[in-house]
Amino acid sequence: MDKKKYLEKIEEVINKGPFHDSWESLCNYRTAEWYKKSKFGIFIHWGVFSVPAFKDEWYPRRMYQKDSEVYYYHREKYGDQKEFGYKDLIPMFRAEKFDAEEWAYLFEKSGAKFVMPVAEHHDGFQMYDSDLSDWNAKKMGPKRDVLGEIKSAVEKRNMKFCASSHRAEHWWFFCGGREFDSDVLDEKYRDFYGPARGPLYDLSDLYENQPDQEYLEDWLVRICEIVDKYQPRIIFFDWWIQNIAFKPYLQKFAAYYYNRAAEWGVEVAIDAKFDAYAIGSAVKDIERGQLSNVSPEFWQNDTSVAKNSWCYTENNEYKTSRSIVCDLVDVVSKNGALLLNIGPKADGTIPDEDKKILTEVGEWLKVNGECIYDTLPWRVYGEGPTLVPEGTFTDTDRSDFTSEDIRYTTKNNCIYAVVMKWPESGKVKLSECGRKSSYLHAAIKQVTILGKNLAPHIELRDELEVYAKLETDDMPVVIKIELL
Repeated sequence: MDKKKYLEKIEEVINKGPFHDSWESLCNYRTAEWYKKSKFGIFIHWGVFSVPAFKDEWYPRRMYQKDSEVYYYHREKYGDQKEFGYKDLIPMFRAEKFDAEEWAYLFEKSGAKFVMPVAEHHDGFQMYDSDLSDWNAKKMGPKRDVLGEIKSAVEKRNMKFCASSHRAEHWWFFCGGREFDSDVLDEKYRDFYGPARGPLYDLSDLYENQPDQEYLEDWLVRICEIVDKYQPRIIFFDWWIQNIAFKPYLQKFAAYYYNRAAEWGVEVAIDAKFDAYAIGSAVKDIERGQLSNVSPEFWQNDTSVAKNSWCYTENNEYKTSRSIVCDLVDVVSKNGALLLNIGPKADGTIPDEDKKILTEVGEWLKVNGECIYDTLPWRVYGEGPTLVPEGTFTDTDRSDFTSEDIRYTTKNNCIYAVVMKWPESGKVKLSECGRKSSYLHAAIKQVTILGKNLAPHIELRDELEVYAKLETDDMPVVIKIELL
C-alpha cells in the first residue's frame, strides 16, 4: 500500500465530511445511542502472546527485560533471545481450533451486545488481513483473517462488531531488546519489532519520548485501514495515545472515522483513556476501574474475567461471576458500560472458566436484563456501606457488596432497585424510595421481583420495606418499582 496516497485520502475524507480535525468540531459529535443502550460487551485479548501463556500479555516486552522473571523463563523454555526471539513464537500460534461461530454463540449467550477483539496489541502483530505489513495473522501463524471471521460471526447474531488498537505503545515496547544481544537488534526484523525506542521502565512523562512523524503517520494509516476494511462500530485505544505527539493525529483519526460513519449511515464511537480525547469528543474508558458516583457523561469500564492478566495464562486467577455481575450493575447505575475481557488459548479454544463465567452472567441477564439494557441512571446511583474506589486498577480493591448495598437504574417510569445480596431475613429497606426520600416523589403503583413468581410484602414508611423469603444463588436480586 502506498502510505502517501492513503494519507492524502485521509485528508480528503476529513475535508469533505461534516467533522474536521479540531476539538471544536469533534466535540459536537454525539455518542452512538445503540452504545449507550447496550451496556455490556466482550473484549478479546488473543495473539502470539497466548503461546507462552505465561505471566500476562506483556510477555513480549518482559522477555527482553534482562534479569526479569519472564526473561529467564523464555531462555529456559525456548532458548537465547538472539536465537529464539518473539518472532519465532508466531509459527506456534496456529489457532487450529478457532471457530468464530462457536465464539459468537457464547458471546450471544452471555448477553453481550457488542464484541471487541484486539486488532493489534503492543507486540505489533496484526490479527487481520493488512496491506501495510506482512506481520499479520492472514499471512503468518493462523493464516486466517481473524478479525474478518469474528466480524462475520457476531454480526450474524445481531451484535455490533468493534475493534481495539494498542499500536501506539509499539514505539517503545521492545526497547529492552536493544540492551543486550537479541534478535531485536537485527534490522531484518525492524518492520516487526519497530523503533523500540525510549526508556525501559519509566513511561510516565507524556512530553518525553515522543514518536517521530514517520511513526505517527504509520499509526494513523494502520487505524484507518481497520476502519475501511472492517467498519467497526467502536474503535478502542489503549493508554499511551495521550502522549502529546499523538494529539493532532487523534483529531485526524476521529474526523476520518466519524466522517466515514456518516457515509455509511451508522453510529460509531471512540473509546479512550485519561485525557487523550477532549471531553465530548469520545467515550472515556477507565481500565479495571470504576467511578464513585454518577457521571454526567457516558463512560466505560474495561476489565477482565482474570485478575492477573488480559490474555490466557496457565495460572489465571479468576474473578467470580457474582463479582462481575455486581460490577456491571454498579457501572450501569453510574451511567456506564462494562467491557468484559476473555483470553482464548493459542489454539483458539476459550478456556472452560471463561465460558462458565460468561454463561452465568448471561443466565443472570436473561432474567434481569431489563434493569441493565436501555436504562438510564436514576437520580441517585444507590445506597449502602460498601465504598467503590474511583480510578484505574481498582476493580479488586473493594470489599464484597452486602445485603445493604442497593444500586438503581430507571426506564419507562420504573425504578429498578438491585439488591446486591439478598438478605437471609428476606427484608430489604430502600431508604431512597421511602417517604423521606429526597429523590422519589411519585406514587408507587406496584412492586415486583424480577424472575420470582411471587408478590413481595411491602410497607411504605420513612423507607420502602420489601419482604420476600427467597432461595437465591448469591447473585443480585432486582426489585422493580412501577410508578403511577
